[in-house]
Amino acid sequence: MQNIIEAKNLVFEYYNYDDDGQVKDSVTALNHISVDVKEGEFLVILGHNGSGKSTFAKHLNSILTPKEGTLIVSGIDATDKKNTWDIRKQVGMVFQNPDNQIVATIIEEDVAFGPENLGIEPSEIRKRVDDALETVGMSDYKKGSPNQLSGGQKQRIAIAGVIAMKPKCIVFDESTAMLDPIGRRQVMSTMQKLNKEYGITIIHITHYMQEAILADRIIVMDKGKVVLEGTPKEVFKEVKRIKDIGLDVPDTTYLVYLLNQEGFDLPIDLLTVEEVTDAICQLR
Repeated sequence: MQNIIEAKNLVFEYYNYDDDGQVKDSVTALNHISVDVKEGEFLVILGHNGSGKSTFAKHLNSILTPKEGTLIVSGIDATDKKNTWDIRKQVGMVFQNPDNQIVATIIEEDVAFGPENLGIEPSEIRKRVDDALETVGMSDYKKGSPNQLSGGQKQRIAIAGVIAMKPKCIVFDESTAMLDPIGRRQVMSTMQKLNKEYGITIIHITHYMQEAILADRIIVMDKGKVVLEGTPKEVFKEVKRIKDIGLDVPDTTYLVYLLNQEGFDLPIDLLTVEEVTDAICQLR
């Protein structure tokens, strides 16, 4: 598979200004980070607050432009601001708060907003809106108001608005953080459907380890750098390293880790309740 994202030695800094508008100091958010993402991949990015994960995500949609390094998004040079519009056609973003993404008072009109701004023909917009709402399981609500929806439903409407623009990749920047468990499950199910059935590349930034185990690959960031990378099993078996940078591991993985500290001999890369149950039963 080809890479849809190629980031090499990206550097980005946030600046603090004094009262006269002069730069007082700066904070390095991305410190020579290099990441490739393959077409059709489901990638999860983990990291504590301030690790640089959301800053990196905003580069992929040209919300931010790197200070140094190279960034190729779907074959387009993302370091050139002239390419911003073309990149945003390729990479959509879903943010944390669904209320901040909804712009219309009627659901189908909200989903149509993106394609309208792309200059799509009205007949094609209608088809895209219907297809997008069906994809996220919200067709029955298209004539309704977003104000009558739950948080999870609103987030699915936000996702539909992105789908209607037909991007190759969607970045979910902590899109489940403000949702209850039911809403999180709804959104995660939608992400998996988009990835498995439609081949859309998914980049999901999350604090929830149970969401991370669904990924093809995980990247762990700390202080603007990638410090761990691999499959969920490869990453989460590094319990001590992950704990040392202030992150959690799945409850099942931590249970196995604690049991092994007490003298048991269980594989440390177990992720699901079923895997742990089977391994414990085999100890008899």
